[in-house]
Amino acid sequence: MSGKPVKGILLLAFGGADSMESVEPFVKNVLKGRIPTPELIEKARERYRLIGGKSPLLEITEAQGRAVADILNADPEARYEYRPFVGMRYWHPYIAETAGKMMAEGVTEGVAVIMSPILSLVATGAYLEDLEAAVGLHGGPSVEMLGSWHMDRPFRDLVADNIEKELSGIDRKDAFIIFSSHSLPAVAVEGDPYEMIVRQAADFVMEKVGMADFKVAFQSKGAGARQWLGPETESVIEEAGKKGKKRVIVVPIGFAADHVETLYDIDILFKAVAAEKGIEFRRTPSLNTDPRFMNLLASMIKKVAEKKQ
Repeated sequence: MSGKPVKGILLLAFGGADSMESVEPFVKNVLKGRIPTPELIEKARERYRLIGGKSPLLEITEAQGRAVADILNADPEARYEYRPFVGMRYWHPYIAETAGKMMAEGVTEGVAVIMSPILSLVATGAYLEDLEAAVGLHGGPSVEMLGSWHMDRPFRDLVADNIEKELSGIDRKDAFIIFSSHSLPAVAVEGDPYEMIVRQAADFVMEKVGMADFKVAFQSKGAGARQWLGPETESVIEEAGKKGKKRVIVVPIGFAADHVETLYDIDILFKAVAAEKGIEFRRTPSLNTDPRFMNLLASMIKKVAEKKQ
């Protein structure tokens, strides 16, 4: 023990099924009371089967928390001992469970981070609601929220460097870069800056990359007849083929870690679409525990946690 006061690092993520048996209850949680069809459940099970039977999201998020805490605790000038925690919206450990764990361990203060580069009321506002409810339920801890980081230069440089690696060895005119983020119902994002933020992040990255064709697209839309934010990533891959592009590079700009929407939707579904069109498929790695990302998070968390009172 360092003898310093303890400050919690609370990483908030979507959640994912941790076994084939948990796929159905997880899907029901996401649907919030709506009854999923047997076809929807089977479709979800098949996707999880194809990525190894479970989501790696919890393990990755826990590893991110440990890495950030290690960086902060290695700083001899740190005013606190940092302890990592993870709370999920739709599966264990739920945000309320984690808030209770923090209090049980005597951690009464912390900095919370929504693990997504794209923050807006519609996209991530529910995390704040869940956290406020959890804090109220347990009488604490006192938690400050980390703000948006999609326009931080270290994030921009990390994503740009990953794109540059995929552009190497090919004429840039033959490549098409697709920034892919989660789709949302069109009616839900009316008046919300979500789409603008995604495009702003892509433009910022491309300022560093330089001359190359790119487009923003949206993936993993839900079922039903509602109109969803587009264009769909699959259709943009097809568009690249029609333009005579030889390589597509999908950039999961809206995600901070691998989960079913990167491991299935991008790595399996979108790769198959590209193959069908005769296009070489590449994608940049998710942020996961990239040391550059861990250092960025640690720096931002320290600024919030150790600001002068």
